[in-house]
Amino acid sequence: MTKPVLSDPIALRLPVDVLADIETIAKASDRSRSWVMVRAMRYYLATEGKDILEIEHAREGMRQGKFQDMDGLLEELEALNKDDAA
Repeated sequence: MTKPVLSDPIALRLPVDVLADIETIAKASDRSRSWVMVRAMRYYLATEGKDILEIEHAREGMRQGKFQDMDGLLEELEALNKDDAA
């Protein structure tokens, strides 16, 4: 039985100081450099990268015609405000 491929290997150039920090963290935590780098990338994707991904997802929705114009949104909000006031 063959193992499933979990990832694609990539080549990556890093500044020497960044690689040194990764190696220090990997050694101190008894982990591989790859583990440290994947964890750092996941953190980036969950924070700063998340905003970029959300914007790109919204742009794709716009390209597919999945949007509401501002006038329609304002009308919907006004109706909700009237409901809350009643």
